[in-house]
Amino acid sequence: MPQKLKDFSSVSPSAKSLLKLKGNTNIPYAKQAAGLIDGGEIFNLNYDDKDFWFWMRAMHFESRYRSVDQLLKQTGNTNILELSSGYSFRGLDLCERDESIRYIDTDLPDVVFTKQGMIDALPVGEGVKGRFELLQLDVMDAAAFNDIVNMFGNGPLTIINEGLLMYLNQEEKVRLCSTILKTLKQRGGCWITADVYIKRPPEMADRVPYTSSERSFFEQHSIEDNKFESFESARSFFKSQGFEIVTEAEPDYQSLSVIPHLMKVLPEELRNRKEPPPKMQVTWMLKPR
Repeated sequence: MPQKLKDFSSVSPSAKSLLKLKGNTNIPYAKQAAGLIDGGEIFNLNYDDKDFWFWMRAMHFESRYRSVDQLLKQTGNTNILELSSGYSFRGLDLCERDESIRYIDTDLPDVVFTKQGMIDALPVGEGVKGRFELLQLDVMDAAAFNDIVNMFGNGPLTIINEGLLMYLNQEEKVRLCSTILKTLKQRGGCWITADVYIKRPPEMADRVPYTSSERSFFEQHSIEDNKFESFESARSFFKSQGFEIVTEAEPDYQSLSVIPHLMKVLPEELRNRKEPPPKMQVTWMLKPR
């Protein structure tokens, strides 16, 4: 008997908050798409008073986005499947510039519906050269996942995601890993995930001024509990699921568009700090062992 799918639709509104934040970066289409959002967003962030923590958030998400791009370039694969993409337009940008790309962008129905309207309103220049498609997919539905994979032509497949695993509990992570592992063993290719987050020490979590809406959302979706205990435990988890780590993205903070803004509001004690900030997230390229 097929396993009943969990309703993940309550996660979807957070994608608008993330897009509004990314609208302050030079991530492709983010600024234009953020301007198309109607109404407020669930985290109630202050977009007028762009303080230190605002730009720290923006830096993190711009860096995470670029880390996926960095590893994606290394694969050379032209078949790309993005899982739970939210309001990211990486696929559209790639297909606008490269006719060899076959990109399937997926998310839940309400996000796909809204995103398609955004795409229709975006300035896509002379048109998309590659083959881009936006489709509905619950990543826990293995049969639907396989149906989409079968839409690709011959050649290895790159599966990418950012902002997904922290919404999955241990059992759901195992199920998703099983589906991806089976796919990559059959087709070849790799999995690039930017969702290797480790739990914050309590003293660090208390320093970040989350809004009450953010805290409520994180608690509702067990975000902190769903993170890995450590990078070593994350490594062990993926190994136990049949994967090996091929490479890790190297952050290039100086190239980020938000850095000049962040530097203007950087507290004096941090300007003179010599040690790097603690690493809480990495992006890995994984392949079947």
